[in-house]
Amino acid sequence: MPIVPDMVGIVAVDLQRAARFYRLLGLDFPDPEGADYIEVTTKNGYRISLNAQSLDKKLTPNWEEPRGQRVSLAFLCDSPAEVDAVHEAIVKAGHRSVKEPWDAFWGQRYAMVEDPDGAHVSLFAPLAK
Repeated sequence: MPIVPDMVGIVAVDLQRAARFYRLLGLDFPDPEGADYIEVTTKNGYRISLNAQSLDKKLTPNWEEPRGQRVSLAFLCDSPAEVDAVHEAIVKAGHRSVKEPWDAFWGQRYAMVEDPDGAHVSLFAPLAK
């Protein structure tokens, strides 16, 4: 059997806060209720997990505080207007905008926000042709 991508794991300092943020993006994470790990399966079958930083520290030899943007998540929206609306809802909920929505030269409406732990999350939709 070939190896296939199956899950993206996101390390979070505060699972409750991270779950609230990702719910704004349509990921129906359960309440962590003291758990070190929660996951959801997206409509297209991909799994995304939130992993407590405290657990990651226990499991990873010589753990070091992460630096920089090594992996990013991108969420496909239904329309350019939805990119704007989701970006606005996330900012109104108290999260930081990394880049306001704009029409990118590659043919998408695009915006970037920051999750509670500083990871950049992209929002995009194809521009009408």
